[in-house]
Amino acid sequence: MQFGIFTVGDVTPDPTTGRAPGEHERIKAMVAIARKAEEVGLDVFATGEHHNPPFVPSSPTTLLGYVAARTENLILSTSTTLITTNDPVKIAEDFAMLQHLADGRVDVMLGRGNTGPVYPWFGKDIRDGIDLAVENYALLRRLWDEDAVTWKGKFRTPLQSFTATPRPLDGVAPFVWHGSIRSPEIAEQAAYYGDGFFHNNIFWPASHTRQMVNLYRQRYAHYGHGTPEQAIVGLGGQVFMRKNSQDAVREFRPYFDNAPVYGHGPSLEEFTAQTPLTVGSPQQVIERTLSFRDYAGDYQRQLFLMDHAGLPLKTVLEQLDLLGEEVVPVLRKEFANLRPAGVPDAPTHAARVAAAQETAKEGTRG
Repeated sequence: MQFGIFTVGDVTPDPTTGRAPGEHERIKAMVAIARKAEEVGLDVFATGEHHNPPFVPSSPTTLLGYVAARTENLILSTSTTLITTNDPVKIAEDFAMLQHLADGRVDVMLGRGNTGPVYPWFGKDIRDGIDLAVENYALLRRLWDEDAVTWKGKFRTPLQSFTATPRPLDGVAPFVWHGSIRSPEIAEQAAYYGDGFFHNNIFWPASHTRQMVNLYRQRYAHYGHGTPEQAIVGLGGQVFMRKNSQDAVREFRPYFDNAPVYGHGPSLEEFTAQTPLTVGSPQQVIERTLSFRDYAGDYQRQLFLMDHAGLPLKTVLEQLDLLGEEVVPVLRKEFANLRPAGVPDAPTHAARVAAAQETAKEGTRG
């Protein structure tokens, strides 16, 4: 199982001081956070994609390419790449290039995003959101899998014997996660292709997460990719920790109360009771995270949101120390002990290359 962090890259004033970092400072902080993630033994760093204030990660592959040069083992991902408003040709080429630069330490999470106005900014219509996601991904898949693509669709100009460059590293495209909070069509899309499904698992109750993940698992089996238990699932999560749970609640409360997304709404206590947000001791985070498998089954990737709502960099790095030293080692052991035989490991480039080579050998023997 893989553990990591994802960032939304918000530039939010610290409610305890009133100070907001500049864009330059926030971007550099994201790099520091990624490097710290590797230092404490995490597996994955993922960045969102946003094109509006107060967010800065408008160019995920630029950030991830920079991080790739400063890390050795960290898997670099997005959370998410906008399949609806980005050109599939550009996605295919950008992520293949990143694959080569990072020696395969790359995968991609595709989604529709959560900002409606982004559609007209890129010449699209939000009413076409699902259709764009379906058509654009079908083209992206072909651009990675085929050396010369002739294609015609509804939303972009046709292609005639087009070759995306560079070609995917070792002939194996980045592993794809389809990220969604609320759209069953995206779970269906992930299942159809046999790709991974990532449920954000931050704002919604366990009953909703169970429904979305179960839909994906059943449809994954329906399309002949394996049993429902073999489907590749990732979950988000959100935590704030201190050694003493009361200290965690006291320190995090002003950040929660003023957060751009859920601030000035439900109380911290209501939100933690109704969603996976966990504010407390490392042991409480361990117990809450282990409970995710009660409604999502055995899954492959767990990402945590830790740098948001104006939390200063120093505090985020302290959180990562706690995560790496006290939480993740226990979670690795417990999830491994609980996982039944037959549940696949998290996908990696090396494993997927080996599987492709084995498939090719079987083809020649047949």
